[in-house]
Amino acid sequence: MKLGQFRGLPAVLFAAALVAVCGSAPVALAHSGHSQPADGSAEPVLTWNANATQAIAAGRPPASSTVLLGIVHVAMYDTAVALGLDEEAFLTQQSTPANTSAAAAIATATYEVLVARVPSQQAFLDSTYRDYLAGIPDGKAKQRGVALGDRVADEVIAWRANDGFDNPPPPFVQPPPGPGVWEPTAPTPPVDIVLTQVRPLVMQGAGQFRPAAPPALMSERYVTDFAEVKAIGKADSAIRTAQQTETANFWTENGAVTWNRAMRALAIAKNLNLGQATRMFTMVDVSAADGVIGCWEAKFHYNRWRPVQAIQRADTDGNPATSPDPTWQALHSVNHPEYPSGHSCLSTAVTTALRAFFHRDDVGFAVQSAVTGTTKWFGSFSAAQADVTEARIYSGLHFRYSMEAGAQLGRAAARWALTHRF
Repeated sequence: MKLGQFRGLPAVLFAAALVAVCGSAPVALAHSGHSQPADGSAEPVLTWNANATQAIAAGRPPASSTVLLGIVHVAMYDTAVALGLDEEAFLTQQSTPANTSAAAAIATATYEVLVARVPSQQAFLDSTYRDYLAGIPDGKAKQRGVALGDRVADEVIAWRANDGFDNPPPPFVQPPPGPGVWEPTAPTPPVDIVLTQVRPLVMQGAGQFRPAAPPALMSERYVTDFAEVKAIGKADSAIRTAQQTETANFWTENGAVTWNRAMRALAIAKNLNLGQATRMFTMVDVSAADGVIGCWEAKFHYNRWRPVQAIQRADTDGNPATSPDPTWQALHSVNHPEYPSGHSCLSTAVTTALRAFFHRDDVGFAVQSAVTGTTKWFGSFSAAQADVTEARIYSGLHFRYSMEAGAQLGRAAARWALTHRF
């Protein structure tokens, strides 16, 4: 189905069609090009969220992708406020005449921030922006939209100047190897270590919500969680069911891509207008950005070993209740410290912000994974977050206590962002 064929589809079929394509190709939904106030069509936000997600994820891991999406959505948010969204601007209040093209404004603000922050994708962005603007009738409304987008983008780019994101990744200094100490599992730099030097979007500092230290290796909690992941997280686990393996695989896609795809479908299913959709995306992506920044600060502060290291070297941990398996391998592997869980930080920040936007938890919604090609239906935001928790344990990536610590951090970061900016 071509994107232009979405016109006239019932909302449910439209949402399903959008879910089917948004994760794999540039999105350019049909739009009228007429001047749209903040209570008009959400199409520009959906289109440019999808384009931004594609451009960012093309060369960035999940946590970095999340941070960049948070920055991009600040540009969309302040543009929507200028177009009539009845909220305080994130940065600086802009003004514009009522007959300003929302499509041109959202596209321009997003495009210019993306070109500044992901220059490797400029060819894709240039062609996508050019084609999108070509679909908007020429005239003063379009000119005003482009001018508004320019002004907002300039504000956002200045706000994030020297934020540490584009600095060379800091070198990883390996602590003395030993019980509990994480060691890189690949010859490349640890994934997203650059985030340890990135300025948060709202938090006062990256370590503001750092969780307490993980359980001691001699503790009962460590023994319990060790035994759980050893049994169910092994690559060839005899007790993990096919459904549990599918759940583990489902959540291995870039989390920023997965969650933003789900939000696009949710915005359509709930018939959100431009202002509402922009507010939802910005609340979520800004909360998630600070959640993962805080998470990576904590990861490299504690530098705690992964289950694969803990289980293979259990004879060194001093605990007689843990037994080693030198051949043990996890179902999945990543190259950064274990505690706290990055996916838990991300997904809990996302679901906390979604719960705040809708003022309830029991909102049914679908999540699709490009890894498994399947779709999961959740009856609440908390159910989706719980699914992530189990998935990372089934994957052999995390101890349960790390999932809980990540959830605590992600929730705190989201609540801070929501209280102080939304």
